[in-house]
Amino acid sequence: MSLYDDAVLVLKGYEDQRKLRQAYLDHLAAHPDGMWKSCSAGHITASALVIDPEGGRVLLTLHRKLRMWLQMGGHCEPGDSSLAAAALREATEESGIAGLTPLPGGPVRLDRHPIPPPCHCHYDVQYAVLAPPAAVHAISDESLDLRWFPYAEVADVADDSVVRLLEATRARL
Repeated sequence: MSLYDDAVLVLKGYEDQRKLRQAYLDHLAAHPDGMWKSCSAGHITASALVIDPEGGRVLLTLHRKLRMWLQMGGHCEPGDSSLAAAALREATEESGIAGLTPLPGGPVRLDRHPIPPPCHCHYDVQYAVLAPPAAVHAISDESLDLRWFPYAEVADVADDSVVRLLEATRARL
């Protein structure tokens, strides 16, 4: 199955945010290249919130280009077998943590947002992954900083999309 086909199936199976979900499906129907960064009309991205439920905290990255505290994530790559695999790959690469475990149930949220050119728009499919006990993180080239934040502090450092992702993740836990 292609990554495009996986994305369509995942989105069709996602039951929340129905209007936004339909916008994602419409985008993919209109843009067969809508999975890739080269799609000038916008493209699907995959992200994952790294969470430590035992410690009551999440790992956020200070994104090098956007200079915002965000969950790990980014563009899909040709070698990604699924959106979930892309999100897990991004979380592992950007956190440096091996052994992350996807939270069952598929995507936690969808978030469509504008991005400075040349990307224009991201149709982000957001997952959550559980950090193993005593996880040690490492800053990647894509980050200015990487830091654990207690749940209560996320709203002080991150934008509303990250806060909503954390709330949805905690509700699923």
